[in-house]
Amino acid sequence: MRRREVIALLGGAAVWPIAAARAQQAMPMVGILSPQAAGTSGPFLDAFRRGLAETGYVEGQNAAIEYRMAGGQLDRLPALAADLVRLRAGVIATSGSSAALAAKAATRSIPIAFSVPEDPVKLGLVASLARPGGNATGINFLSTEVLTKRMGLLRELVPTAAQVAVLINPANPANTSATLTEVEAVARALGLQVPIFQSQHQRRD
Repeated sequence: MRRREVIALLGGAAVWPIAAARAQQAMPMVGILSPQAAGTSGPFLDAFRRGLAETGYVEGQNAAIEYRMAGGQLDRLPALAADLVRLRAGVIATSGSSAALAAKAATRSIPIAFSVPEDPVKLGLVASLARPGGNATGINFLSTEVLTKRMGLLRELVPTAAQVAVLINPANPANTSATLTEVEAVARALGLQVPIFQSQHQRRD
């Protein structure tokens, strides 16, 4: 092999790692923030990756995904959200109210896609449903709002009931506050007493 060819090969070998590093840096990053543990989030994460692939982004090929799972410890969410901001994620996808609020508090510029069980307007995530504004948008599963229907069905099924017990998670203040507000209002209307019991363990929302 001639001297010129050897120099060309060495030059190409030196450029390859630099080009690969630049390509990796340019790969869009999606951050996932969840209160759950990784082991319990398999179906959710699989569905998320499939949906992402349907839009043309495949993990490890043309998109990177950074997972931040709190493992049921909701107090870890602010630090995990801050870590995703530090990594400059292009978008942060959250699951549950606590994760959405943590992401919202961590950044005003990175887009946030949330899924929450109650009204995102009341939570302060968006300005309105029609015009969310800000950097957050997502899905409301209406879990809290259907409490009225649930309480009504309980009254019909057990018309002699005088009390309906409610189990709450004190480590999840976002869901707890919304749930108690709805339950107490409906209970008063139906003439029911609502004893409140607090969970002894932190659970995912």
